[in-house]
Amino acid sequence: MPTDRRGALRAGAATALAGALAAACDTEPRPEPRRQRPAPAAPVAPPAPRRWPGRPVEIANGPRDRPRVALTFHGQGEPATARAILDHAERAGAHVTVLAVGEWLDRHPDMARRILDGGHDLGNHTQRHLDITAMTEAEAHAEIAGCARRLRRLTGSIGTWFRPSRTQHATETVRRAARRAGYPHVLSYDVDSFDFTSPGPEAVVANVAGRIRDGSVVSLHFGYPDTVAALPLLLADLDRRGLSAVTTTELLT
Repeated sequence: MPTDRRGALRAGAATALAGALAAACDTEPRPEPRRQRPAPAAPVAPPAPRRWPGRPVEIANGPRDRPRVALTFHGQGEPATARAILDHAERAGAHVTVLAVGEWLDRHPDMARRILDGGHDLGNHTQRHLDITAMTEAEAHAEIAGCARRLRRLTGSIGTWFRPSRTQHATETVRRAARRAGYPHVLSYDVDSFDFTSPGPEAVVANVAGRIRDGSVVSLHFGYPDTVAALPLLLADLDRRGLSAVTTTELLT
């Protein structure tokens, strides 16, 4: 065979081999592009406290000409009890207001997010839940500011409302301390459920049903089984009356 033909055959074979290798490489599976993880949801933060023009420093109720009420809960006790109450409220389409104790948030920081994710108001009920009316202004301010710091660390806000501990009504000393801590208003109530006395679910409902009306603010507590059992009955009673359970902020807006 002539030399030039043998060279052509070798060149052709080399070209065919290169083509086959390239085709084989093209058939190999290529790695899938890396999937980006979705960005985490932004944490929900309660609105900052606001001044309500025309409202007193101590607010005990909302407008009396609208069929809405605010169920407010003092936030401490077993988290399971608190979650059961929030679950009952949400199944009924109700929103509530939680005034949390700072020490409780220290022990159960996840509860702040649980409350806010449910569309509820979250506020301040002092750091240690002591008798705030027996304190000096400096001591009262330390209690309020201590809880406010916890709320800000957990949520980015000092909370929507402040309620003094172990009293329905704030003294002028407590009001000044609250203003210094950033709360223009003190949240009181006009209906007491007395659930903290553990009177039984039916009695809790009767205590509220006997006094509640348009614009009422009701005092309840997280830490009592009677409250868990009473809440579905209470929400059903409100529904029969045509009353909607809303946050305190919604009540006043």
